[in-house]
Amino acid sequence: MTNETPYKLIDGASAFGLAISSESQELTKIVTDTSNPIIDRLEAYEDIMNIEVGDTSLSRARNIERETGLRQIYLKFEGGNPTGTHKDRIAFAQCLDALRRGYDTITLATCGNYGVACALAANLAGLRCIINIPEEYHSLRLKEMVNLGAEIIRTPGSYEDAVQYSKKFAEKNEYYDANPGGANTHLQLVAYSEIALEIYDYLRDAPKLVAAPVSNGTMLAGVYRGFATLYKRGMTSRIPSFVAGSSYKKNPIVLSFKNNLESCNDLDPKKIKETKVNEPLINWHSFDGDEALWALKNSNGWAMDISDSKMTYYSKILKDKEGLNVLPASTAGLIALLEHNKKEALEGDRYVAILTGRK
Repeated sequence: MTNETPYKLIDGASAFGLAISSESQELTKIVTDTSNPIIDRLEAYEDIMNIEVGDTSLSRARNIERETGLRQIYLKFEGGNPTGTHKDRIAFAQCLDALRRGYDTITLATCGNYGVACALAANLAGLRCIINIPEEYHSLRLKEMVNLGAEIIRTPGSYEDAVQYSKKFAEKNEYYDANPGGANTHLQLVAYSEIALEIYDYLRDAPKLVAAPVSNGTMLAGVYRGFATLYKRGMTSRIPSFVAGSSYKKNPIVLSFKNNLESCNDLDPKKIKETKVNEPLINWHSFDGDEALWALKNSNGWAMDISDSKMTYYSKILKDKEGLNVLPASTAGLIALLEHNKKEALEGDRYVAILTGRK
């Protein structure tokens, strides 16, 4: 494992010690006991998911409303999930799928938050978890992954290279492939669609707009699908517009949208530079980029490049004004919404921004 790195990445989210309820700890004993019938193990794991994952808070950002002049801004704070991010939703869903299909090992690539989410989900499921991390990346969450029993493999090259390594590793060894952009894309989109259902449960209709940070695009695409399903069932009066924010000229989804492309084009890997702020957002290839790009266009949304300085600034504003300790990169969607409102005042309605927690 490499100790010396060219930069340190602040990509960590906080789950306050990864506290898991005593009820879930008891249920884990059922899940991990292979002498129990599989149907009982699956039911126990589903109970853990229902207790620990999702139903995160949606709160009105009244202080930011007063400062910006845009009314009815709601913040969907995913920091309430067990490892502090929305990644828990897909991590637990895939571990349940792995259990159901008889796998004993999952593998994935990560730069931080997703790795901790999968390590925890696998730990509670009694699954072996193998995590591939680019050798030059230093994640503040690496210790958490190891403490949760994950095995770490350092791979050369970029995050995208680590994903390809993990995919081939899974195929060769017949492990469960928990990477983005593969056979589990539909399952991941369905897991993220739960965010739409939770917003609907609170607002009783779809908001005018949903703003989100984008990296691979899976979360944004999943939330869009959730609202599209609600609309088709006649439960909402509309499908929200979707807004994507990401690191300045370092995300294929944003640049492809701004260039009015029909599909998500890759960037030049040599031009992608990580910083301690932008790392959770940057990619030269977005694995679910086409899905996210389609959601932006189909909902009459927009996309915007956001600088590190603005993301850092707004994370401080959210802490000072709204009491939320958020990962700076997760403010990219909210910033894209507020910057647009500065240039062209948005009509009075309800607006939702999705945020992630941090240390």
